[in-house]
Amino acid sequence: MFLIGAALYGVGTFTAAISSNALMLFAGWAVVEGIAGALMLPAIISIISGTYSGERRTFALAIESVMVAIAAAIGPLFGGIMTTFLSWRYGFAFELIIVVLILVMQKRIPDFTPTESRSDLDIAGSIISVIGLFLLVLGILTLSEDITTSAGAMILGIIALAVFALFEIKRKRKGNVPLLDVGLFKDRNLRVGTAIMLLAYLVMNGGLFAVSLYLQSVLELSSFNTGLTLLPLTVSLLIFSLAAPSLSGKLNHKTLMAMGSILSIIGCLMLSYQFRMNTTMMDLLPGMFVLGAGLGFIMALGVDIALVNIPEESENNASGITSTGQSLGESMGTAIIGIILILGVIGGISNAVDTYAPQHSGDEQFHQDVYDYFQKIGNIDEIESQGSSVVTIADNIFQDAMAFVMQVTAILMGVVFILTLRLEDKNIRE
Repeated sequence: MFLIGAALYGVGTFTAAISSNALMLFAGWAVVEGIAGALMLPAIISIISGTYSGERRTFALAIESVMVAIAAAIGPLFGGIMTTFLSWRYGFAFELIIVVLILVMQKRIPDFTPTESRSDLDIAGSIISVIGLFLLVLGILTLSEDITTSAGAMILGIIALAVFALFEIKRKRKGNVPLLDVGLFKDRNLRVGTAIMLLAYLVMNGGLFAVSLYLQSVLELSSFNTGLTLLPLTVSLLIFSLAAPSLSGKLNHKTLMAMGSILSIIGCLMLSYQFRMNTTMMDLLPGMFVLGAGLGFIMALGVDIALVNIPEESENNASGITSTGQSLGESMGTAIIGIILILGVIGGISNAVDTYAPQHSGDEQFHQDVYDYFQKIGNIDEIESQGSSVVTIADNIFQDAMAFVMQVTAILMGVVFILTLRLEDKNIRE
């Protein structure tokens, strides 16, 4: 499955690299690479879980989780270098080189005896689950455009997922192999660990999206400089995630992940005060570093603690659950934080008008005009050309909007902290 996914990923990235229009780029990047990733990610976790045990498995799963997080965090810097100095096409070409290396070194990947046959494939369950997840994510993505349609899509998605769960339960009772063994959710660590990973990836991807949008759209930083500004998060994420497996032998997974949650909350609160029109890289560095450190602890140990009670024969199924949680967090992060950013802008406009134009406090049309104008301004140079009063109002709006985003992410990490307290830790040394 992993090698099929890798080969398919090569096809997708090659298609994207030579794409001549947006549709071709979408097909190669979003569709083919997406399907390939779905084949590869659960297989990676399953291969690691089947190859190592005890403390070595903890370290191996930590590396896997960290690589996913590092890839997401370092993406803006790598993409910035490609687009600034070469071409965006080179980014896809670089991926193709990695795929070739994987295929060349495939004999070094451990192989395992299949536990099921092709006749056990749950095609109907696959279709129902895809429909449910698609509608749920689509509803979240369109939440800021059409609330009625969005709510309808999410409700239908939840209904489809409920039908999927019932279908899988009946399939197992009949003695057939289910696509998803719903009984695995009886394990608290798997439930809680998957929820933690979902929220952690939501916070990281959503936070990076909001910060990148601010740096590029408002401060007009280049892609390269935007990536450079985000680098402290990447560095601390790497340092603390690699340290986590060793520390887990002295403290435990639960304690370290709780500490990571607290650090992440502190990092979000530190950042909430830093977004103004004269913000510099040094202003963001402390908060980004602390946030990355906290996420490093959580992402390094989250998968391992989620799978700690799962029997060997069910690890491939449980791996699919954890990787789906990560993917959903990544998918929903941009949409949800984007909506929060819009709400923050609206709230910031109200605060700025009340403070600097009190004569229009109750004028809804004036508020809408400011919002429309604010959307058209776009960047710091255009704002400054409108005069000092507009600069003051815009600065206040930026600060309120980004502060709201960071406060919400802090709350989400607070939820993660509460979830970590529900984990059942075990001595992982063998």
